[in-house]
Amino acid sequence: MLLQRPLTSVHAQAGQESFRSITRSYYRGAAGALLVYDITRRDTFNHLTTWLEDARQHSNSNMVIMLIGNKSDLEGRRDVSKEEGEAFAREHGLIFMETSAKTASNVEDAFINTAKEIYQKIQDGVFDISNEANGIKLGPQHAPPAGGSSGQSGNSGGGSGGCC
Repeated sequence: MLLQRPLTSVHAQAGQESFRSITRSYYRGAAGALLVYDITRRDTFNHLTTWLEDARQHSNSNMVIMLIGNKSDLEGRRDVSKEEGEAFAREHGLIFMETSAKTASNVEDAFINTAKEIYQKIQDGVFDISNEANGIKLGPQHAPPAGGSSGQSGNSGGGSGGCC
């Protein structure tokens, strides 16, 4: 399985209207997005609602959104508590984790967990893998068998039939 577009990472910055207009086009056809704020800057957290509204307005209603509190390596400069991030995520039905791009802490996990949620939605039939408008494009080795089932392909040719 390949994502049609890379997971969209949106860094919530105050006053970047031109950036917001560009990112709106990335939401269309996306299966997942990472909504990122800086734990050392309260203003980035305060703008999450606006960014989330944009994402939901311009995307598939089933898009997986992960909320990321970045810069967890700067604990001494923290301005937004982990509990606040968790509460925002819970209130809005988002996945949550904190990361550090500087140390790479949890960065890979953020992408993997988002991909797992997308894959689960495929397995549950929420995403129709035959419709590329959902942001999911299957490679030729993972094409569904005749009949269009979205389950495991039953391919016994040694390749993996699973996600990623």
